[in-house]
Amino acid sequence: MILLGPPGSGKGTQAKRIEKVFHLPHISTGDILREAIDKGTPLGKEAEEYMKRGDLVPDHVVNGIVKERLSKPDCKRGFILDGYPRTVPQAISLEEILKNLSLSLYAVIHLNVSDEEVVRRLTNRRICPKCGAIYNLLIKPPNDDEVCDVCRSKLIRRKDDEEDVIRRRLEVYRRETEPLIKYYEERGLLKNIEADGTVDEIWREISAIVSEALLRDHNSSS
Repeated sequence: MILLGPPGSGKGTQAKRIEKVFHLPHISTGDILREAIDKGTPLGKEAEEYMKRGDLVPDHVVNGIVKERLSKPDCKRGFILDGYPRTVPQAISLEEILKNLSLSLYAVIHLNVSDEEVVRRLTNRRICPKCGAIYNLLIKPPNDDEVCDVCRSKLIRRKDDEEDVIRRRLEVYRRETEPLIKYYEERGLLKNIEADGTVDEIWREISAIVSEALLRDHNSSS
């Protein structure tokens, strides 16, 4: 499955919950790229320049990463893609990757959320640089002011969560990624969810879709 939506729509939060409840790997290209940036690899340095500007990372950087990840054994039962594909050409590349791996796409879950809600959420997001825990000062604040509950490290706000960068990212999303909605709708794969609600409200809809997918897979394998 693919989780599709603008930055701040809750893709990462919901994907982690799917991973925990249904034991499906959560594949976030954003996490992989940020790890490469932190390590200062050639790939990371190239990706960093684009991410700082709020631009999309070029296809040649991400397609190979996704192909390598989907080739691993834990993806045979299923997986959740978060942050990929981001363009129609990437979607076409993904189709070829899946075909070569004898895998197929069940659904694209589209989390629809307004721009102003995205800005409100992301400017209040904080990340723990040590353990990776994610907080939101509005809906999931830490127990102590901007200090991680898990490891007690000082929380940070990522550069791409500054308001001017967020709005730039939204412009890029509307231009480059939003066409995927029509692309997958035409293929009968799109599942729309209004994502301005609470995390639990959104989760109830997503879990029903995932449960149906796993049940169908089980029945077809029996």
